[in-house]
Amino acid sequence: MTEVENTDIEMSSMMIIAHSGEARTLAYEALKAAKKGNFDQASELMKKSEAEGNEAHKTQTDLLVAEAKGEKTPFSLLLVHSQDHLMTSMVVQELCKELIELYSVKQDKEILK
Repeated sequence: MTEVENTDIEMSSMMIIAHSGEARTLAYEALKAAKKGNFDQASELMKKSEAEGNEAHKTQTDLLVAEAKGEKTPFSLLLVHSQDHLMTSMVVQELCKELIELYSVKQDKEILK
């Protein structure tokens, strides 16, 4: 059984953290835009957020595939931390999408008054 190099794990972990963090930041920016009624901007920011999240997820998937092929991944607190970032950003994206939808419905109702 081969072992994934520690430097590879560290690099992958940092990539997951960086892309997840950007995904989370963009999702919050999208929410702020929606709160101001800028739904086109919110939509664009969410697309960017999803692209960043996909990059983080791809890196995670690469690690999972390597492990499934028998490449042992050594325990790394940094890797665990990166997984926390990824999961948090995914939850933030989901919640921001729902809140943006609520702001949109609220605006539509206000327009109809």
